[in-house]
Amino acid sequence: MARTVIVGASVGGVRTAQALRAAGYGGEIVLVGDEAELPYDKPPLSKGLLSGKTSAESVCLLTREAADEAKIELVLGSPAVGVAEGAVRLADGTELPYDDLVVATGARARPSPWGTPPGVHVVRTLADATALAEALRVGGPIVVVGAGFVGVEVAATAVGMGLTDITVVDPVPVPLSRVLSQEVAALFGDLHTGHGVKTRFGVGLADIREGEVELADGTVLPSAVTVVGIGAMPNDEWLAGSVPVDDGVLCDEHCRSVEDPHVWAVGDVARWWHPGYERTVRLEHWTNAVEQAVVVAHNITHPEELRPHLPVEYVWSDQYDWKIRLVGRTGGDTHVRLEGADPEKFAVLYAEDGVFVGALTVNWAKALITCRRALTTGATDFAEVQAKVEAARPVAAR
Repeated sequence: MARTVIVGASVGGVRTAQALRAAGYGGEIVLVGDEAELPYDKPPLSKGLLSGKTSAESVCLLTREAADEAKIELVLGSPAVGVAEGAVRLADGTELPYDDLVVATGARARPSPWGTPPGVHVVRTLADATALAEALRVGGPIVVVGAGFVGVEVAATAVGMGLTDITVVDPVPVPLSRVLSQEVAALFGDLHTGHGVKTRFGVGLADIREGEVELADGTVLPSAVTVVGIGAMPNDEWLAGSVPVDDGVLCDEHCRSVEDPHVWAVGDVARWWHPGYERTVRLEHWTNAVEQAVVVAHNITHPEELRPHLPVEYVWSDQYDWKIRLVGRTGGDTHVRLEGADPEKFAVLYAEDGVFVGALTVNWAKALITCRRALTTGATDFAEVQAKVEAARPVAAR
């Protein structure tokens, strides 16, 4: 009987296992996770689970009962440490032979280059979020290092918990500037300062010590809790020497290893050839992992009908009362902002050479649907997309 071993038990791995069964795969499926906990979802870690509004049980992706029903064998609590001769080797010495291997080991938080004295936290695992939640409940000044999605979500969550002494630090001039144009990203700086969060943008970090953070300009900020959110690194080092990696597992357009047709990659750890962009891409997006899992499951079960993975990027973030959605590519300087029914409902459309390439929407579901549909169907004339979004506005707002 054929056997597929999936290494990585977050959303990419779980969805691959489920998609294999949905595609009619009749072989054995083994799902390996390095943590002892049942597979769980990651997005709530910096939001609902951190604040206590979401329980650990509610973020479970696959119960043991559901795994048994789908005939998915769970092997939890021991990380994979290598691959050789058609088998995955675990840290506890277990060897798992496979016919197909799916690498879905995701990414880990980039470690603090300033060390980890008491009070320093990252947010990547359930244990991380639990420890940070306990620290936030104790109270005291909070410094968030890094104004990407994780950092600003933690800041917004802390405000929602009633904490008031919060500072976000980043050498970039505005938050989220790595995914949004600077002018648009500035809106999010205003959002956070409007909720009482102090910001120190445009200044780097010199050191983190117990109880304080020193900035590059000499300023010392008291900090009972320091959250370091400076990006992520793919968990691919365990494959060194056996599967080609370069900031992720190198794959073709079918998400198949460039050297081994029986090794595949899904989610944050996959670096695959994107035919539309004509370059390799690695995306740290929940939606990408879910969609990639379906493609890989299809390609394993239908090797004679291989599908390329051609996703439309989609990212979401909830900060305060803003439901923020990004679709496509949103980093360019050519953009148009359209207002919805009120100032806190708007869309920013991005163009390259007259072609619609992406959008940011805030609290405006109809605009999001219109933009995603345009990118999915290829109907990307910028003027036409803009007209459709404008038509989605209430008459009084036009």
